[in-house]
Amino acid sequence: MFPGKIIHKESYKVNPLFADLQGFIKDLPYNYNRMGKTIYKGRNELKEIEYGGVCMVIKSFRIPNLINRIAYGLFRPSKAKRSYDYANLILEKGIGTPLPVGYYTCRRWFLFSESYYACLKSECPNTYKDLINGKFPGTEKIVRAIASLTAHIHKNNMLHKDYSRGNILFKDTPSGVKLEIIDLNRIRFHKIGMEEGCRNFERLPGTDQMTRWMAQEYASKMGYNPDECFKIMNSCKEKV
Repeated sequence: MFPGKIIHKESYKVNPLFADLQGFIKDLPYNYNRMGKTIYKGRNELKEIEYGGVCMVIKSFRIPNLINRIAYGLFRPSKAKRSYDYANLILEKGIGTPLPVGYYTCRRWFLFSESYYACLKSECPNTYKDLINGKFPGTEKIVRAIASLTAHIHKNNMLHKDYSRGNILFKDTPSGVKLEIIDLNRIRFHKIGMEEGCRNFERLPGTDQMTRWMAQEYASKMGYNPDECFKIMNSCKEKV
């Protein structure tokens, strides 16, 4: 018992709504390597995998450097676990994100190793990238909806540290704009002031008019001066 627990320690969790997938999540490293199609590969890798009639997106996190392997192995929750926990938390707050399915992490000796996070494939076909040139149909409505949601996130003392063009998904429907936020492991929890809140939009480029709409909507929800919000947002926004 002693050598096995020290050398190879696994942990995983499955959303009770997907109890039938427990075996799949438990064997996620094996299943991930032999199934699905890669939809993104960079620092981390994303695969789309269908199993048991459930279409999922599964993120394989890069194995970190030695210092972080020790930290994640002994002290800190993995990015996969944080993604799962934060997804459940923000859903409770009325913030959209693809429904979490489960996560898997592995430690070898005292060093953190593999980690995976699984969620349902989003039904939102678009990302903020589609809005950048300001010509997407209904841009004003969508941009204002994003600003309103951002205010709601900040009012709940949460700050997404990678609030960027690929991490905001949307679908424009007859009943309104559906929004989902992804890549949740970098959410931080503290009170958000005007300066920090407005700067959270810096990685969402677009036309000056788009920034004006965002500033107006965000300011109206937060009780700020819209001109001051626009000035901050416009000064720091990422260039296209």
